[in-house]
Amino acid sequence: MQVRDAMNKAVLIVGPTHTLRQVATQMTQRRVGSAVVLDPDGEGIGILTERDVLYAVGRGLDPDVERAESHLTWDVVYASPHWTLGEAAAAMVRGGFRHLVVLDDTEVLGVISVRDILRVWTHQGAPAPA
Repeated sequence: MQVRDAMNKAVLIVGPTHTLRQVATQMTQRRVGSAVVLDPDGEGIGILTERDVLYAVGRGLDPDVERAESHLTWDVVYASPHWTLGEAAAAMVRGGFRHLVVLDDTEVLGVISVRDILRVWTHQGAPAPA
């Protein structure tokens, strides 16, 4: 199975100046663990995860003041929609993260998470590839 078959196509996209609270509220409403941050005038595509928000709040930062751009990852590892789920899982393990932005050239197609991969592998009833 390929990444395009398991990814979440309903991507939450926010801007770099959204506050952490605004992003967290939208993530909660959509029941997703990450938001793609698009900055057409700057770095391009980044990702802000629930972990990024948690770390900021845990350091005592104000989520109503802190902006997404100060807490996201700009050097994102992107997945191809044609990767296998095993390739995506290996990239996550190597990078130590739980979400991959799925790109086709420069177009964001979706996000795939560890949970998406596990859901597919569990429903298939077969062991995950080594």
